[in-house]
Amino acid sequence: MRYFYDTEFIEDGRTIDLVSIGVVAEDGREFYAVSSDFNERRAGSWVRRNVLPQLPPRSDPAWMSRAVLRDRLYEFLLPDHTPGEWLPASLRPEMWAWLGAYDHVAFAQLWGDMTGLPRELPRFTRELRQLWEDAGRPQLPDEPSNAHDALADARFNVTKYRLSVQARDARRR
Repeated sequence: MRYFYDTEFIEDGRTIDLVSIGVVAEDGREFYAVSSDFNERRAGSWVRRNVLPQLPPRSDPAWMSRAVLRDRLYEFLLPDHTPGEWLPASLRPEMWAWLGAYDHVAFAQLWGDMTGLPRELPRFTRELRQLWEDAGRPQLPDEPSNAHDALADARFNVTKYRLSVQARDARRR
């Protein structure tokens, strides 16, 4: 199963602090969460201007601790799987993001360091930007008006993936 995701985070060149994550599954299911553990005071001007205003109110159920977020995300990615149980590679989630290096670190750090990431979850995120470039940079629609909302960006990643695969396949014919 492919999962298209985006994270919003605070980073200072040394640490990445997850703010929110949005994930859209290939089957249409969606997941959105905001970490109640990030330190808003550490946010730079770009995050303050583009990310924080789009977060739901703190009373919204999307706000949760990193531990709860991690557990719910795992359940979303592997709904019929018991953590720690062996899972064949063909059934493991395939994660996709646009410029996903930081996204993958923010995702993986939900389990601590890389050694804590459950073995049934991927050690890398597949790169949508590279797929798009390899497909000949097909025309993409404008970003959504709520860009930098993690779920809106995850939904837009689905669009980028589909357009890129269509263009790539057309070029191969």
